[in-house]
Amino acid sequence: MLTLRKGGHRDLERYYGLMEVDFDSEELLGKLAIHRAISRGDQELLIAYDDESGLEAAYALVCCRGLYGYVLLKYLGVFPWYRGKGLGVEVMRLIHKRYAEKQGVIAEITEFADPDPDHTKKLFRFFKRFGYEEIESDYRISGTTAHVFVKPIRGEDEDITGVYHRVLADFYTRCLTPGAMAKMIDLRPVKKKDE
Repeated sequence: MLTLRKGGHRDLERYYGLMEVDFDSEELLGKLAIHRAISRGDQELLIAYDDESGLEAAYALVCCRGLYGYVLLKYLGVFPWYRGKGLGVEVMRLIHKRYAEKQGVIAEITEFADPDPDHTKKLFRFFKRFGYEEIESDYRISGTTAHVFVKPIRGEDEDITGVYHRVLADFYTRCLTPGAMAKMIDLRPVKKKDE
């Protein structure tokens, strides 16, 4: 059993090194940008504790303010010694419970190089297991394809394909400088097939 708590700046200092291991440097937001976003309440660093041992087991960085009723699950990581034990599943359930009043959760899956050639396929299966659906998108992070997945939580199963670029742009403009945004994010509306 896990317990989820909101972390702060000290926790980010401890966790950022793990984020650097878990995520490609091209997709990782700068530590200072995350500190600023946490200070403004735009992001939450969530830490999952194993109730039995009292040890930290996983973390998530969630962008939670100003996203048209959605939250963006930016990063989710399980400590290496807890992987393969179903903790990721439990953390996802806790995240969905925490944000139950929101319209839904958006997740990005990037195709950066990974030692495991099936890594992206495993992530797709993991998110689809929770009801996430991939939406059509034209989106890159540092030149690499990013797939956008959405899980409706509250209300009807709303198709956000036409507006996802505004939702994500809103998030990125809150935590990146214009220069960093131009360098890191390539986000365009999906063109209709008859255009």
